[in-house]
Amino acid sequence: MIKRTVEISQQPAHLTVQLDQLLVQRNGDTVGRIPCEDLGMLLVDQPAVTYTHHALTRLMEFDAAVVVCGRNHLPAGILLPLADHSQVVWRVQLQVDVPKPLVKQLWKQLVQAKIRAQAANLAPGPARTRLLEIARHVRSGDPANAEGQAARFYWPALFSETAFRRDPDGAPPNNLLNYGYAVVRAALARAIVAAGLLPALGLKHCNRANAFCLADDLIEPLRPLVDARVREMLSQGDRELSPGVKAKLLALLAEPVVLRNEQGPLLVNLHRFVASLVACYEGNAKQLDIPLRPIDDAAPASAPADAPAIAGDCGPRPAPALRTT
Repeated sequence: MIKRTVEISQQPAHLTVQLDQLLVQRNGDTVGRIPCEDLGMLLVDQPAVTYTHHALTRLMEFDAAVVVCGRNHLPAGILLPLADHSQVVWRVQLQVDVPKPLVKQLWKQLVQAKIRAQAANLAPGPARTRLLEIARHVRSGDPANAEGQAARFYWPALFSETAFRRDPDGAPPNNLLNYGYAVVRAALARAIVAAGLLPALGLKHCNRANAFCLADDLIEPLRPLVDARVREMLSQGDRELSPGVKAKLLALLAEPVVLRNEQGPLLVNLHRFVASLVACYEGNAKQLDIPLRPIDDAAPASAPADAPAIAGDCGPRPAPALRTT
């Protein structure tokens, strides 16, 4: 069963747990409830929300992730359950002892998959051809920074705006990209912890102030999923992080993706993705199983201005997010 993503953003609320159900209360009345076992991620973007300690600890016991947003409406922190995996010590040791050649080969796979997924977002043409050529020549560890070379061709072609610059602090649609990436990153961090790994021990990313280096490594080939969704939203006139816009980005976790020729929700396949990394660490596999967009769902180079909203018209979806109103 796919876990639900719940967002609380519009009005103050108090969160508590009774009989293993998360209750959303306002002025003493319960305005929403959801079984804790159904919850995969709780995202709170309302500064006046309060919690009981029992609510947070019980959500952790049910392996839910709690994401708290700051004043810019972007995730500011993630509360994750400490894994009760029976082999957590062994798996952390695997992370520490992973050979450098394997690290470089895994990073090569991630970079190649990212560039090819970026190419799949573009219609046939010079930019797409160039990206596929770059992907073919990625070397172990990506010493030539093929990832950066591809970005120079990808972003102008994706948005058909030569002036666009990918900058986390830049003008829209950077705000939409930031939010979408943060949602997928949080879900990845949850899958990493559930697999008994430490999210701070990455492959390429190694910033000592970053507690989610491994999530930042694994998200790279998944970023084009967010890019395609943001382009669709731009064609519908969405440029600001309204509740409806955030709901469309949260729905990405239920989007169908393909892994090993089988199709299923992204949130489920993130766990299989991380499991393939563990298999590589253990020496039982050499290739990562990376979730990809279904071929039939390949996006055009640009959507017409009057394109209908297509977010949510294919594949399974989680139940609607709870929102205080």
